[in-house]
Amino acid sequence: MVDDGVCGRDPAVRVAGAGNDSRSDELLAAGRDPETGVAVAAVGSTGIAGLEPLMLATLDGETAFFSEMDTDGVRALVEALDEGTLPTDDAMAVVEHEPETASLPLPDEGPLGVGERAVLAGCGWTVPTSTADYRDGEFLASETTADVMGQLREEGLRGRGRGDVATDTPVVEEWETVAEADGDAVVVVNANEADTDAEADRLLLESAPFSVLDPAFAAARAVDATDLVIYVNESERLARERAKTAAQTLDEAVDRLSTRIVAGPDEYKAGEPTVALEAIEGNHRLESRRTPPGPSEYGVDGRPTLVHTPRTFAQVGRVLAGDDLGGVASDPGTRLITVTGDVTSPATVELSTDDGLDSALSAVEAGGRSLACVGGVFGGLTRTLDVPANASGLTGAQLGTNGVVELLGESTCPVAFAGERARFAKEENCGRCVPGREGSNQLVNLLRDVYEGEYKEGMLRELARVMRETSTCELGRDAPRPVTTAMDGFGAEFAAHAEGRCPTGACDR
Repeated sequence: MVDDGVCGRDPAVRVAGAGNDSRSDELLAAGRDPETGVAVAAVGSTGIAGLEPLMLATLDGETAFFSEMDTDGVRALVEALDEGTLPTDDAMAVVEHEPETASLPLPDEGPLGVGERAVLAGCGWTVPTSTADYRDGEFLASETTADVMGQLREEGLRGRGRGDVATDTPVVEEWETVAEADGDAVVVVNANEADTDAEADRLLLESAPFSVLDPAFAAARAVDATDLVIYVNESERLARERAKTAAQTLDEAVDRLSTRIVAGPDEYKAGEPTVALEAIEGNHRLESRRTPPGPSEYGVDGRPTLVHTPRTFAQVGRVLAGDDLGGVASDPGTRLITVTGDVTSPATVELSTDDGLDSALSAVEAGGRSLACVGGVFGGLTRTLDVPANASGLTGAQLGTNGVVELLGESTCPVAFAGERARFAKEENCGRCVPGREGSNQLVNLLRDVYEGEYKEGMLRELARVMRETSTCELGRDAPRPVTTAMDGFGAEFAAHAEGRCPTGACDR
């Protein structure tokens, strides 16, 4: 039995996904036998839901992976390891590796072999809250100097995720603004994401919380912050608990820094950076704020506030550690992509920014696919995933960058899909600005007119332009994207609906 670190322990059994579902916990309990010398550890999810509960048995620098195992099988596995044998029958993969490695050994084939593992290296392999498993307890926050901004500028790192104040733009500009602004600075880890298809931030906080919070503490030191807030969804108990444990461990790494966790509502708008500030301040009516000034100048309680997602902080950690980020020069590093939709089980994988999105598809089992929505709830519809997984490639293809590829089957009607997303925007917008509030309402009405025989393409495109250019927050700016990309790629379907036909047969015509 082990909770204080498993890297370097031999023999060992890891239960990936334990703590997050009863089946994994049952297998963990079955394997923990104090009479044996086998270390049995609960580790975080690998991100590949279809494989979990996943058992990883390690002996003498070799690990066997088992995705289908019952409690009797776990007991037999532990017994065999205790006797000096690594069972490999029925293993989905066997991988040789350095005995002390802190990175998940990767099979050459299968879902775990897709992409690479840099920020996801510890997910499914290390004990999430073990300091021994994370850099042997040598925290980046304790070593960070003011030169970190020079490092970030040199690398050109960009923010990741819709909840980031620097989404797809260089993060160093926000760091410098916060550091130079008057007032005691605040750092916010914005992990509030109500889009259940966008799993990357939750995965990092649950499976590798130090990889997020250590760089966040380092950021607090760099901008001389006095407060650090970890902002999560109220329903995400495991992420909240593990973040709290990691934060308490890091508490002494930065002098004069007060840390707290704030649970925000499970509402889509609550993840927007300026709405997050309202929730953190305890306001009951959550609305986006007009900018400028942005959060970096006027954030929590009017103080300069640095807001990044866990995905961004994890990439910052790579910069601070001196890693070679790789990827394209304009958007270095990696991006986390969750493949979901019409699939057997979703999977979150890590792609270099010079990879194509289509390289993520082998991580899932999917049926027939006619289109995909890329970028989350307000992503863009597309027939092809031959698109680079970087900011300029995705935006150039009119797609979203929030790290979601939603595969849609042949029975999906693009007109109905666009209408559902427009209705979501109408229901979820904060109501603060006219383009977001009234624009989403008109968007729904114009799409309803298509079903009544009037396809007003010009009016739809003009409305989308106004919303995109004048809305206060990203929800209003992004909301038209499913509609405009559906018109771009599936114009014939709109015309057919105006004539009373649904080519897919999905709509009741």
